[in-house]
Amino acid sequence: MDRLDTIDDAVAAAAFRRLVRHLRHRSDAQNVDLMGLAGFCRNCLADWLIEAGAPLDKAAAREMIHGMPAAEWKVRFQSEATSEQLARMAQSVAKNAG
Repeated sequence: MDRLDTIDDAVAAAAFRRLVRHLRHRSDAQNVDLMGLAGFCRNCLADWLIEAGAPLDKAAAREMIHGMPAAEWKVRFQSEATSEQLARMAQSVAKNAG
């Protein structure tokens, strides 16, 4: 058994909410950079909410994570990805399969 599974759900939920609020505060951390470093981003968190059973569609889940509609977040905070960022992201995402 993974010890992570022994954490109380309320405690785990509080930690998740703190992570989401931290990412909302750190809008300077681009999704492409998160993907390039860790293999996940805000959009992944939204997808994981849906996969965990949240009764949300993709747009609503992304709004939940971003704290605003994803299209608005993109306009306000997302910059154009460089070829280097995209290459790092591709390498990082490949590690997710393994």
